[in-house]
Amino acid sequence: MARIAVLHNTLDGRGGADAVCLHVCAALQDIHDVTLVTLSRSSLSTLNRLFDTDAAVPVHRPPGTALVSRAFDALPERVGPALAPRSVLLDRAFARHASRFDAAVSTANEFALSLPSVQYVHFPQFNRRWTPVGEGGRLDPLWSRLAGLGDRQLPADARLLANSGWTADAVEDIYDRRPTVCHPPVDPPPTPRPWDDREDGVVVVGRLAPDKRPLRAIRIVDGVRDRGHDLHLHLVGSSSMYPDYADRVAAAAAARPYVNLDRDAPRERIDTLLETHRYGLNCKPREHFGMAVAEYVAAGMVAFAPDAGGQREVLDGRSDRLFESTADAVETVAAAVAADARPTLPRDRYASERFHAAVRDHVAAIL
Repeated sequence: MARIAVLHNTLDGRGGADAVCLHVCAALQDIHDVTLVTLSRSSLSTLNRLFDTDAAVPVHRPPGTALVSRAFDALPERVGPALAPRSVLLDRAFARHASRFDAAVSTANEFALSLPSVQYVHFPQFNRRWTPVGEGGRLDPLWSRLAGLGDRQLPADARLLANSGWTADAVEDIYDRRPTVCHPPVDPPPTPRPWDDREDGVVVVGRLAPDKRPLRAIRIVDGVRDRGHDLHLHLVGSSSMYPDYADRVAAAAAARPYVNLDRDAPRERIDTLLETHRYGLNCKPREHFGMAVAEYVAAGMVAFAPDAGGQREVLDGRSDRLFESTADAVETVAAAVAADARPTLPRDRYASERFHAAVRDHVAAIL
């Protein structure tokens, strides 16, 4: 049994990366002494209910970081989630305790760690200006230097994983090292309805945040309805990081009787919607993997997504499920509804048992 630190900057966004973190804790907790090191304020019990996980590990929140974390939490409406500076702070705080551990697992992208590590990259958080698909921002050089990665050299003993081939390409662009692709865990919901018993509705799962484009989803369903298809829409997502934007989404939903909004819905409600509706829609361009898209597939839905990023892999590059613009999305969804298109992709492709086994194997390899 080894002493393992799982590092995650913040779990308060309650997105796919956070689900990966809890699954990593759950995969390792029975065979190692695991501690979750995070700046997050969210409780494990709340997150376990949201992600249907059973992580039960000690949580270490570095002393003195609570005030700074609250300041970060006030930023997303103006500057985004500030993941890079959060990670710099976490790295500095963890360095004082690193000697207590035999190895670390980062579920919050790349770090310059002083001990053997497995680093799961959802998308590089530093040196983004060195990849054509990155959006580093003007402070990217500063955060990269403060993280100890200004020279674009990751620790030699770090084992790199990526959530998709598209993300692996970006990591290779920046660090000249290609990670192993390890898709995130997505289990099929327990009791999916047969296709003929499902509702003619669209489900959108994801943060109520500008990058997820829920307002675009509303416009797409508006357009499909204008084509004569009586679809309704369910928007389901966390509103904790972008409350003002979430209010805009709520106002747009309230103006349409066919749009329903579930803010901060429990896992049971999400599963019910996935099990009982025919169509799933993602609107974020260049999604790094697309946990929601994979959830739609696992639930036996017909899924649609922008033709960019890791979500292309989830949908096997199918042109009849991918779109370039809002107008193209309307055409694509309307064509599928008119043809009564059925799901064809395997539902258990990303089952959590596969992910847990892979995580245990990668950690064993660095010990």
